[in-house]
Amino acid sequence: MTLVLYRIDDRLIHGQVVVGWGQPLDIGFIVLVDDMVAASEWEQDLYRMGVPPEMEVYFHSATDAIAALPKYRADSRKGILLTGDIATMRRLVDGAAVNAVNVGGIHSRAGRIQRMRYVFLTPQEEQELRDLAARGATVTAQDVPGARPVSLDDLIAGAEP
Repeated sequence: MTLVLYRIDDRLIHGQVVVGWGQPLDIGFIVLVDDMVAASEWEQDLYRMGVPPEMEVYFHSATDAIAALPKYRADSRKGILLTGDIATMRRLVDGAAVNAVNVGGIHSRAGRIQRMRYVFLTPQEEQELRDLAARGATVTAQDVPGARPVSLDDLIAGAEP
């Protein structure tokens, strides 16, 4: 099939991704793009423990992921690509023509303003999301498949359904 979801979620692989998205979308693999995780066998082992044995997980740095995306897009199974931050997703949008981005979870920390119950953004992060859209990616926020996707404008305005 192909990569059916490009998701920004600072928790990376967790139950909501594996069960909430993976099962309804019949996912066969996850591509986790994070420079630090890609360099750490220990962290990779931790993330693999959260995935059922029939679902494969691949780890890449942002640079390596751009080169590997054609392989994943040609895979006969459905897959999810995950990044933990907007900047990493931007590198993929710039280098690999990603046309739709799901904001799934960017959580509270100093300097961030709550926009939805699961999305907190700094002004710089808001601009980074706008930059993704300006580069041709449709940006929506959606925590689970059954929820209504929230447009980028509504996300930044804090207009949660």
